Amino acid sequence: MTLAPFLDPIAFAIVVGGTVTAAALRTPAGDIGRGMAALRTLAAPRFAADPLVDQIAAFGRIAKRHGVLALDRSVIADPDIAAAVAAIVDGAAPEDIAELLRQRRRARAERAAAVAELWSGAAETAPAMGMVGTLIGLVGMFVKMQDPHAIGASMAVALLATLYGALLANLVLAPIAARLRRIARDEAVERLRLEPPLIALATREQPRRPLAVAKSA
Repeated sequence: MTLAPFLDPIAFAIVVGGTVTAAALRTPAGDIGRGMAALRTLAAPRFAADPLVDQIAAFGRIAKRHGVLALDRSVIADPDIAAAVAAIVDGAAPEDIAELLRQRRRARAERAAAVAELWSGAAETAPAMGMVGTLIGLVGMFVKMQDPHAIGASMAVALLATLYGALLANLVLAPIAARLRRIARDEAVERLRLEPPLIALATREQPRRPLAVAKSA
């Protein structure tokens, strides 16, 4: 069976172009950029907190041996750990570190929700664009009723636009949205493991600061 009868550039352009245009009109540019960048995570390994937990433990040993200011020279790739360690070096209390991590967790969840909403919204729009293509094809058929040989092209647009909209929504866009939600949820659960050791590090460094302040006075 050949696929040629199922290929129509006009129907494809209506469905894909309409879906992209609708997504661009209702989504902020920043969310669109993050939504496209998030596609890289679909093929990435599942986020695991074990290396980061080990890194925090190493920071604890460094702080115990050389003082917490030594952490200022550490290269930290993870943004949450970098922000928490910087706050600990600056003298933040354990409750401040906990609040900082909560705020970053909420911000990450909001960004992930916006990204998933981009793709799920596109999945909802694609079938509607398929119906638009069908209507356009039907109008073309009615206009060309006097020319039986020209009806076929318009009929192909009418039928294939609906097919393209259904396939694009259910086989591409909706699965992307679902997978991005799952990836974000799994990462959020794993990142919860980072909070206890970071708070413990802040707690351990907290009693030393009043003594240091007293000596400097």
